[in-house]
Amino acid sequence: MHHIESAGIVVYHMLDHQPVYLLLKYSNGGHWDFAKGKIEAGETKETAALRELHEEAGIEATMCPGFEYSFSYHYLQNDGAQVRKAVYFFVGIAYKYDVVLSSEHTQYRWMMYEDALALLSFDTAKQLLSEVHAFNKKKNDQ
Repeated sequence: MHHIESAGIVVYHMLDHQPVYLLLKYSNGGHWDFAKGKIEAGETKETAALRELHEEAGIEATMCPGFEYSFSYHYLQNDGAQVRKAVYFFVGIAYKYDVVLSSEHTQYRWMMYEDALALLSFDTAKQLLSEVHAFNKKKNDQ
């Protein structure tokens, strides 16, 4: 069984005291999700997440300490090989909001929590966003 590790980041900026989250529409399949990709040799999970954000959306973010969310799943490759994929996510505050998409994506949207939750394609992404939003609320209430 092959093992693959990916890292991603849920980025937001504040608008009228509310977080606005960045969602990306992927070219392969047309699903809405967050920036993520394979962890390269010599990278930490955090470094990979920030690199993927820059490569896929052309923006940078400051990582918020104290948040890491992970999940894993299995799938079959086209050649029949079984793969176990682990995905690690972090949360960050965007420096700028002018997204420049890579060829991996066809659209992007900055969205309020409820709208973003409705647009996300996968249950794992919806659960991730719920965790991030709860983390942000707790952090902002302190």
